[in-house]
Amino acid sequence: MLLRVCRVVRAAARAHSSSARSERLRSQAYIGGRWVEAESAARFAVREPASGQLLTDVVDCGPRDASTAVRAASDSLAGWRAATSKERSRLLRKWHNLMIQNKDELAKLITAENGKPLKEATSEIVYAASFLEWFSEEARRIYGDVVPTSSPDRRILILKQPVGVVSIITPSPNTIDVRNCTALIYKWNFPSAMLTRKAGAALAVGCTVVVKPADDTPLSALALAELADEAGIPAGVFNVIPSSKSNTPAVGEVLCTDPLVAAISFTGSTATGKILLRHACGTVKKASMELGGLAPFIVFDSADLDRAVAGAIASKFRNSGQTCVCTNQFLVQEGIHDAFVEKMVKAMHRDLHVGNGFDEQTTQGPLINERAVEKVENQINDAVSRGACILTGGKRHRLGATFFEPTLLSNVTTDMLCTKEETFGPLAPVLKFRTEEEVIAIANAADVGLAGYFYSSDLAQIWRVAEQLEVGIVGVNEGLLSTVEAPFGGVKQSGLGREGSKYGVDDFLEIKYVCFGGL
Repeated sequence: MLLRVCRVVRAAARAHSSSARSERLRSQAYIGGRWVEAESAARFAVREPASGQLLTDVVDCGPRDASTAVRAASDSLAGWRAATSKERSRLLRKWHNLMIQNKDELAKLITAENGKPLKEATSEIVYAASFLEWFSEEARRIYGDVVPTSSPDRRILILKQPVGVVSIITPSPNTIDVRNCTALIYKWNFPSAMLTRKAGAALAVGCTVVVKPADDTPLSALALAELADEAGIPAGVFNVIPSSKSNTPAVGEVLCTDPLVAAISFTGSTATGKILLRHACGTVKKASMELGGLAPFIVFDSADLDRAVAGAIASKFRNSGQTCVCTNQFLVQEGIHDAFVEKMVKAMHRDLHVGNGFDEQTTQGPLINERAVEKVENQINDAVSRGACILTGGKRHRLGATFFEPTLLSNVTTDMLCTKEETFGPLAPVLKFRTEEEVIAIANAADVGLAGYFYSSDLAQIWRVAEQLEVGIVGVNEGLLSTVEAPFGGVKQSGLGREGSKYGVDDFLEIKYVCFGGL
């Protein structure tokens, strides 16, 4: 059971220190239904971001280990795709049930390796499990079609079949080099939910998977592998290969170029997504990409101001601003700008509490590492040098090197880094605008488009703006959007395909046309 896996994390919850060791903590790769060491016997350290203390050493898989995992997934493919949809549904539902039964221990594991407050971590586990539940139901609804034909002696059938082995890649927030190209990755932030949202869909339709988790947060993926095994997912169907920063480029290349891999599903930066797509094109693999965003949060003069401020806090500061869809810039109409800023400052002082994620009152845990803190500092320094004003926050918190004060900037302009780069931290820059046309132009100027938010009481304006925003996800008078029933994904350079919802299985299916003649 997972309870024995997380003894070290329970110790962390008691003492705010995760330096304790446990032989039961899963730290090996999970390949072909077995827990194994890397061929090189190498390991890398996983540290608690709040304190920097060691959680455990984890197996450091290299390219040969990646190839072994791909072969294991390929060998198990025929049996898994031949299983009835009802059987796959049953096993996914059992996996979901085990996650719910062990949600407290899984949440503690996330807080230990990721730093997010325990309440948020618990919510993530419930959210992550919901994807297994959802896709367990969708497994039995992969319908084809019978198409009318113009020839009386023919019948046309459209079948949907699993694409094959799927590589799932969720790298870490560090500069990596793939074929001499560098990119900054920031997608370790939901180590359980990102995995189940992808793997649940792939497994439901009959694909097998190889998961490369983020090197900062591999323990959650390994814990889910243990539960998958306990649920009865057959050997080789679900594989997890942790790797360090130094091994990530070579492992990622194998997962994108191996001829046995039919599709890749990646969450990370736009720059790295492009690199992986170049790798995948050599063997013409299917690819789904959830990439970077630059979410605008627009507040019109007609908005319910208190509701807008509450939505702003929820959107911007969940997981200390380290979410894929969190607001990157606030665009507030001039008629209510000053009132909005004043209410935001009060709400931040009242509702946001920086601390260790295991402290019950904490709403703002640490950032994942010091590099993330340095990026926030750099954006603030750039903005201030160009005329922005710090209304609250603006510096590292006294708790330690990875903690940063929730920060609000005013007098922000579109030429500042904080409006042009995805922040991934607790920084809220506020820009003032005059007209609807002006703010739409500002919001759509970005070459990415994952999420966008706006608050308005004008029904005609709501329809206009919702249709004109160039993003894949729109929140109208709502700051929290993610749900299993709705498609998650972006437009422009924010990605390809959709995750979750009934559309989430599409990236893992091939459509086959069958023509019956001579009837």
